[in-house]
Amino acid sequence: MDNGKLQFLSKIADVLTKELDSSELVRELKTVLGSYIALKNLNIYVFDPNSSTLRNYAKNWGIIDDSLDIEGKENAYSAYNSIHGYDFVINNKAYKLPQTISDISFKIGSLYMPIVKNGMVFGIIEIIFENDTSIDMGFLFLMKIFGSQISLKLQNIVLNEQSQVNVEFHDAMKNIAKIIETQYELNYIVPLIGEMLDRFISDHLIYVFLKQEGEFKLIWPKACNDERIFDILKRLDSSYGFILTNDDKIGAFPLLTEGEITGCIVARSTLEKLSKRDIDYLEQLTRQAAVTISRANNYSKILQYATLDALTSLNNRRQFEIRLKQEVAAAKRQKNPLCGMMIDIDFFKKVNDTYGHAAGDEVLKRTAEKVKELLRESDIPARYGGEEFAVLLPFTGLEEAKVVGERLRKAVEQNPVTIGEEEVDKKDINVTISMGIAEFNPDETGEELFERADKALYQAKESGRNKVITISGK
Repeated sequence: MDNGKLQFLSKIADVLTKELDSSELVRELKTVLGSYIALKNLNIYVFDPNSSTLRNYAKNWGIIDDSLDIEGKENAYSAYNSIHGYDFVINNKAYKLPQTISDISFKIGSLYMPIVKNGMVFGIIEIIFENDTSIDMGFLFLMKIFGSQISLKLQNIVLNEQSQVNVEFHDAMKNIAKIIETQYELNYIVPLIGEMLDRFISDHLIYVFLKQEGEFKLIWPKACNDERIFDILKRLDSSYGFILTNDDKIGAFPLLTEGEITGCIVARSTLEKLSKRDIDYLEQLTRQAAVTISRANNYSKILQYATLDALTSLNNRRQFEIRLKQEVAAAKRQKNPLCGMMIDIDFFKKVNDTYGHAAGDEVLKRTAEKVKELLRESDIPARYGGEEFAVLLPFTGLEEAKVVGERLRKAVEQNPVTIGEEEVDKKDINVTISMGIAEFNPDETGEELFERADKALYQAKESGRNKVITISGK
């Protein structure tokens, strides 16, 4: 082998050892090959058995049907289908290399080489040459070595990406299962499940429905404008599994509890079909979600008779509503001042998305501890739902309540929450809260008092967060 060919293979080896993204890798391979012979283009296509399509490695695994013209697409599929058992497809004809190098040379327009793993073809390398380019048999032997190097690189890439998908899948399963350890309110855990599924099945839109009074109600996200989804929900039957639309772009996966449909997870795409792998993952994730939701329902029924929130050890909402009625009645009877406080952790969703739900739980617990630490014995704090807290301040006027609120706001702001068990993993999360405080008016109910406190909280969040807004009772 002459020095030119050795230098070429050395340059290719250098490219393949670099940490490059897919488009950079293909671009550098094209540059090196283009310095050796005149060519127009180089592409790497990998076959996806789930969707029976060729995917363009350099374009984020997009299917070539969306990026090539009809002739280019037909040539690529024809080459992939005919290359099995051969070394090349040259000018749309399959060839095997002879045992020895001959002096034959010929004009070439296109060359396809197989990408092989364990003797099986799982993709092709496409090289399109400039017009009137001549090659000889020595060049083809060189290309076979070139193709083998790329095959090895692609095997490792595909294996690593599949391993990553498997890790993410098991993380999603585990996280959905763990929600029940700290949360049991459906209006809180269902959006969490929806967000987890949406991150994992990122190529499709995810919708979560729960069945209420015989009808499917969209719980997450806030809107669904595709009528086909509502049509497919009407066809769900507990006696069989998921349903796909005729174009395989929408799938409905029922949530089953003791053989009854209690909800549904829907995956929808406007571009690609649901692959066999997507369907398999969604079936398993839906089963896990159904178990989690069922446990949450059962746990919620048990906790109806408890008084404390499991995560924060504050009063739960049911107990708070009981105490609210008692304190309102006492304030009216004794004509004592009373204030209601609503607290919301700022950007709590971002904490969950950035650090995970375990970190979110830690933020909730530490914030609750500050609330308990800075309130008086007579004050009544509660976890109202999700990242919201409610506090009743008996015998407290509006100005005094504002002082309490500011003291609490500053304490939370000045005490970051540390997450991570190992020293190298520890991080400090800066937490702030927004607060609305309303003064009780003897002509209103407890519910109306906290509706006004909630409006004040909304004003605090809309005007920049990390502040206290008060509303007089007069």
